[in-house]
Amino acid sequence: MKDLKTLIARRKFLDLLFAIVGLLALMVGVFTLLALIIDLALDGMSRLSLSFFFSYPSRFPEEAGILSAWVGTILVMFVTATTAVPLGIASGIYLEEYAPKNWFTDIIEINIANLAGVPSIIYGLMALGLFVYKLHLGQSVLTAGLTLGLLILPIVIMATREAIRAIPTSIREAAYAVGATKWQTVQDHVLPYSLGGILTGVIIGLSRAIGESAPLLTIGALTFIAFLPDPPLQTHFPFFSFEWLLSPFTVLPIQMFNWVSRPQAAFHLNAAAAGLVLLVMTLTMNGVAIYVRYLFRKRIQW
Repeated sequence: MKDLKTLIARRKFLDLLFAIVGLLALMVGVFTLLALIIDLALDGMSRLSLSFFFSYPSRFPEEAGILSAWVGTILVMFVTATTAVPLGIASGIYLEEYAPKNWFTDIIEINIANLAGVPSIIYGLMALGLFVYKLHLGQSVLTAGLTLGLLILPIVIMATREAIRAIPTSIREAAYAVGATKWQTVQDHVLPYSLGGILTGVIIGLSRAIGESAPLLTIGALTFIAFLPDPPLQTHFPFFSFEWLLSPFTVLPIQMFNWVSRPQAAFHLNAAAAGLVLLVMTLTMNGVAIYVRYLFRKRIQW
């Protein structure tokens, strides 16, 4: 009995020790991130103004702005989301619910898992050969969006599959028991319950895409651009224009890279301010996705 009490006390001590070590490790990461954000804010807050948001880049740091960069970022991320998210979710549903379990499916699954870890520059080289040289899409917003879409596609597929796999089999069996078809079961039961996990994967993928610069530099993103793409909305019929898809572009990470590479300290302050804007855009995008996930979970509880 004494040995048992000693063993239990030792296990409790080890559990407490592990919890303390884990908490310390978490605090190191949190405080490091907080210190970096504070340092970034102290450097960049002085440059944040309306003129900084609505001015084009310039060779004079006091006059330089991020208008073309943040507009380009929004357009590229829109193309990325509209291509990768539906295709990734649909692929995940098919692989998990419809695809037969055989050697061919196993090969596809292995390749998807490997593609999720491929360096982003490889996607840039592939996009350069396929989209720019073969399909002649040019160094455009469409090419950039498709490139980043390919980059996050494996992440979305894997997150979708994991979220669907976590749904208990009893839910599917109950739906089949009342006469639901395969698609009715997936649409009305599996997807609503797995949407939280799917959106988490989408958040991770888009957060990675918005900060990428290497693949975009590979396909020819401009480091200096003093004009905006054609507006997607027009005042005359047909009221929509898709010419902006083939326009040259730049994005915030590339604009930051351009400023950091310059020797003047004033450009470094501009880069810090652009970093703050990129951080806010990422957090806003994540917040919207988290709120949508909360609404769906709340609706399921009702």
